[in-house]
Amino acid sequence: MTIRLLGKKIGMTQIFDDSGRIVPVTVIEAGPCLVIAVKEKSVLLGFGDVKEKAVSKPRMGLFKKANVKPRKFLKEVPKVKDQQYQVGQEIKVDVFTPNEKVDCSGISIGKGFQGGMKRWHWDGGPKTHGSTSHRRAGSIGSSTTPGRTIKGHHMPGHMGNIAVTVSGLRVIKVDPENNLLIVKGAVPGHKNSYLIVRKTTKHTRQVIRPIIAEQKAEAGKKDAKKQSASVKK
Repeated sequence: MTIRLLGKKIGMTQIFDDSGRIVPVTVIEAGPCLVIAVKEKSVLLGFGDVKEKAVSKPRMGLFKKANVKPRKFLKEVPKVKDQQYQVGQEIKVDVFTPNEKVDCSGISIGKGFQGGMKRWHWDGGPKTHGSTSHRRAGSIGSSTTPGRTIKGHHMPGHMGNIAVTVSGLRVIKVDPENNLLIVKGAVPGHKNSYLIVRKTTKHTRQVIRPIIAEQKAEAGKKDAKKQSASVKK
């Protein structure tokens, strides 16, 4: 298992590399993360200070049992092989080194309810000759087989606010004194949103999103084929 660290997105800026080119970077406050509990195959990490009055009683009991200060963001992560963990131990940003690759996981910025042109990049309808269907959805189903709207069909709806992982980000700089990690490119979420940063072996930048919509669409196509086959029989 790879090393994971909890952090917070501070924001984006730009720096100059050795050749004088501008490099867009994201500044992340990574750690220190406190070990709250040690389990058989995982550890519970906590990040970010929080007042006791803002913590629920069940969660406060967890902190009292571990005899540690409350933390705002908690996440259970797999153990790293051959590494020893103790309750109250701090894991800092110096576990990362410049020029290595990391993955950043977080919740993307919510866009609210959006139309199909913005959400799914539709081309839209006719723009001239008195058309009133510039940005409308249009027909969504067939009048014959299967005679219904296929599951997973792209429609207007809620956009953003989903779990996203950006992989293959290069570490530009590590600042242990200020607990800062600077990576090349953008990471999910708005300013001050929480992230999970982990080491990776991926060399190219990739954006990984949930494939729920695609899975629904494939399931709908299979249902349509089954129904059409039954009609032919």
